[in-house]
Amino acid sequence: MAEKTLFCFGYGFSARRLGARLKAKGWRIAATARSPEKAEALRAEGVEAHLWPVASLAEAWPGEVHVLISAAPGEDGDPVLAQHREEITALADRIAWLGYLSTTAVYGNRDGGEVDETSDLKPASKRGARRVEAEAAWLSLAPAVPVHVFRLAGIYGPGRGPLEKVRAPDAKRVIKPGQVFGRIHIEDIANTCIASMARPNPGAAYNVTDDLTCPPQEVLDHAATLLGIPPPPAVDFETAEMSAMARSFYGENKRVLNDRIKDELGVRLTYPTYREGLKADLEAMG
Repeated sequence: MAEKTLFCFGYGFSARRLGARLKAKGWRIAATARSPEKAEALRAEGVEAHLWPVASLAEAWPGEVHVLISAAPGEDGDPVLAQHREEITALADRIAWLGYLSTTAVYGNRDGGEVDETSDLKPASKRGARRVEAEAAWLSLAPAVPVHVFRLAGIYGPGRGPLEKVRAPDAKRVIKPGQVFGRIHIEDIANTCIASMARPNPGAAYNVTDDLTCPPQEVLDHAATLLGIPPPPAVDFETAEMSAMARSFYGENKRVLNDRIKDELGVRLTYPTYREGLKADLEAMG
């Protein structure tokens, strides 16, 4: 049986977890790196590294390949398509599956209302608008290129999330009445991608979020309780000192439904709420 390959454009938090899961199954994992130093670090992890932009995708993809796009778009659009669109199109017959990691920011603000994959895309931020454009650009290649879009909620996992936030010296709980957020553990991002690889549906988009959309302070309170420390001080959203990026997240208030990953892909979330996820992350911290 031929060795399966996952090729990642970008190898960040989510891609690294998917790569580790598939590497454990005997897959070859390859990824791009923006410097020789980062490439060397990837090789130390057992990942085949290719300097960005890739000199030749035809050489990097000698046979069938599964592709993950985790690079964010910039002012000039999606960087992978800007550099490699023609090559990707020309090598479409080698691509068994392509996943594009997007964000639920494409739905914008719904004042706490529900959205699913059939909802209109109404981004409320420049960040969200860029994602809408990038999604459309990738989906325009389907079905010739088997593109799948994954709209991720707030990502957390071991070493990155509420357990780290509540222990930071400047930790605070920003209170905005009625505000809710969705979140997803990196393990369930990997679960969803693997399920999609088993049931490809080119051109499909999926919401990847857990079962409990809730106020952000609720999650921080629980994280503090798990750690046995007092919760961070509460501050009013209107007067809180925040970066423009952080403040923009509070301009989007919605409940994102995840029925499609369950019904179509058969996903069973390992961490259906932050309670299970944070418990596991705490155990992983030792």
